Amino acid sequence: MITSPIWLPASLIAGGLQAWRTAIQRKVGQSLSVNAAGLVRYLYGLPFALLFVILYHGVFGAGGVPMLSPIGLLFCAAGGLAQIIATNLLLMTFGERNFVVGTAYAKTEAAQGAIISWVLLGDALSPLAWAGVVAGVVGIMVLSTGGKRMGPDAFIRALGAPAARYGLASGFFFALTAVAIRRATMDVATPDPISAALTVLTVTVAMQTLLQGAFLAWREPAQMRAVFTTWRVSGQVGLLSSLGSAFWFTGFATAPIALVRIVGQIEIVFTLSLAHYYLREPLKTSEVAGLLLVVSGVLLALLGAYVGF
Repeated sequence: MITSPIWLPASLIAGGLQAWRTAIQRKVGQSLSVNAAGLVRYLYGLPFALLFVILYHGVFGAGGVPMLSPIGLLFCAAGGLAQIIATNLLLMTFGERNFVVGTAYAKTEAAQGAIISWVLLGDALSPLAWAGVVAGVVGIMVLSTGGKRMGPDAFIRALGAPAARYGLASGFFFALTAVAIRRATMDVATPDPISAALTVLTVTVAMQTLLQGAFLAWREPAQMRAVFTTWRVSGQVGLLSSLGSAFWFTGFATAPIALVRIVGQIEIVFTLSLAHYYLREPLKTSEVAGLLLVVSGVLLALLGAYVGF
C-alpha cells in the first residue's frame, strides 16, 4: 500500500544516484578485493548517514531521533547481512564465463521482491502493476545482455550454469534486503517516513560496517589498510551510497518494494539517452526494445498503483 506520494521522486532519485555510485565504485574495485570494495560503501557511508540524521532532525526541526524496537534492530541486521551476501554473489558472476546471463538473472530482483513482500508483508499489487513489474524486469534483462542475441530457450538452458545461479541468488538476497528494510521502517516509533528511513539507514550501515570490517580484518588484513589509502575516491562512494540508500529506504517505507524498484530503473533510460544524443553512441536494436519495455513497465506500474486495476 502506498502511504505517501514521496515514494515516486525518491525512487527516481535513488536510481540515478545508484548509477553514479556504481560508476565510481568500479574505479575503487580495481585496487581492492571484493570484500574491501564492499566495506568502502559502509565505512565511508556511515559518517554521511549520521550527518543526514542530524541535519534532518536538528536543522529541519523534525524533533528527536526516533527509537527502533528490538524487532526493528533484528530486521536491520537481517537486511544489512542480506545486502552484503547479495553484493558478493553479484560480483561472483563477473568471474564466470557467461557472466552476462548471471547479471540478467540478478535483475529479477523486482519480481522476486514483489512475491516475497506479498507473502511476508501482505503488499498486494494490482494486475496492471504486476504487468508493469514483468515488463520492466524483462526490459532490464534484455538491456543487461548488452545486445547479445539470447532467446528464452537460451536463458532456460543457462540455468545450469554457475553464473545464472549466482545471479538468481543475488536477486533473491537483494529482494530480501528490501523486504527487511521495509519491515524495519514499520517498527520505528514515528509517523514520518523520512525520519524512519534515515534512522534505519544509519543503524543498518553501522551494523554492515562492523560485520564487513571484522571479516576483512580477520581474513584480509592487508586489504583493510588499502581501504584507508583510497579515501579520496572511497569517500565519494560512501557519500553516493548513503545518499542513494536514503532515497531507496524512503521509497521502501512508503510504497510496495516492486513499484519502487521498477520506477527506479528509469535511470537506465536517461543513461542510454545521454549516450546516444550527447555522446553520439548508436543504440542497438536490443537496447531500443529493452528501453521500450522498461518505460512501458514504469507506466503500467504507475497506472496500476494509482488506478488500482
